[in-house]
This record gives sequence, C-alpha cells and structure tokens, in this order.
Amino acid sequence: MKNIDKESLENAYRLFDSNDIEKIEIGTTKGLQNIHHYLFDRLDDFAGKVRTLNISKGGFRFANALYLNEILVKIEQMPESSFEEIIAKYTEMNIAHPFLEGNGRTMRIWLDMILKTRLKKLVNWQFVDKTLYLQAMERSPINDLELRTLLSQNLTNEIDNREVIFKGIEQSYYYEGYQKEDDEFYQ
Repeated sequence: MKNIDKESLENAYRLFDSNDIEKIEIGTTKGLQNIHHYLFDRLDDFAGKVRTLNISKGGFRFANALYLNEILVKIEQMPESSFEEIIAKYTEMNIAHPFLEGNGRTMRIWLDMILKTRLKKLVNWQFVDKTLYLQAMERSPINDLELRTLLSQNLTNEIDNREVIFKGIEQSYYYEGYQKEDDEFYQ
C-alpha cells in the first residue's frame, strides 16, 4: 500500500476513534469536504478542496469542473428522508466526484453518516461484494435500483459497532484496489 493510502486509512480510523466524525455536518458538501480533509490532511495538497480540473474514469466523465460548485449546491439540497432519497443523493454526488482523488472512500463514510442520522442504519460494507458494488455504481447514473437493492440487503442497525464501522472502512479501501494481509494493506 502506498504510504499516502496507509496514512489516510489510519486517519479514517482516527476520525471515528476520536469521535471527530460526530462534529461533521451530515449530508452537506462542507461535511463531505471535512471528511476528505480529515482523510488526506498533510498527505496531499488537494485535501478537502473541490477540484478545478475535469476528470474521468473508465470512459465516464464526471461533472464538469466549471459547473461543479453549482452542482454541489443542488445535490446538497436533495432530500434525505428515505433510503431511496439518500441513495439518489449519493449517486448524484458520485457523478459530481468533487475531489481529484479519494472520492469513493470519502463518499462511503458520508453516505453512512447520512444513513445513521436519518434512518439509524449503516451499510455493512464487509458483506457488499466488490464487483457487484462497482458494477452497480457504474450503472447508477442511469438507474440506481441495482445499487439500492445491493445496499439495502446489507443494512445493519449496529450503527455504533466499532468492528462494523472499521471493517467497512477496510472494505472501502479494498474497493479502491487495496488488499489487507496480516494487518497490512498492499496494492
């Protein structure tokens, strides 16, 4: 595992162990930026900063940087009163992809905090298959039903269970191509 990624994983653990996660605004762009900053602070210049460059992945172009700030305002205003609304908001934030790096890891924490606050649930990420999740995310801009179905099958009410939270963080890094072996991640 690259040093920046190992340190950002340690920062993610610390975000929860310190209870700093409880100070983060729920469902807002500012809250998302705060999570990103916490994960990547002192590791890269882009920590917590909305990107000003256009980016793409696998042939998919994320929201144009020229309109990104306006798009983020609209996403922030989306409702969060049901699971369906929360996943729609999460999908739109993924399309926006506001940071140069670390969007997935940051947004999964952001999603869990919305679910925890609004529905008293978390995604138990350790049971969400990587391939199925990534395929559902790829297709979610067209229809988020597959993503909603996959995540709804893995909801838990163990919202304060440290093991569930930390295994979820580790799974989040695994989705990004990192593997854990004997308490060490490698890419």
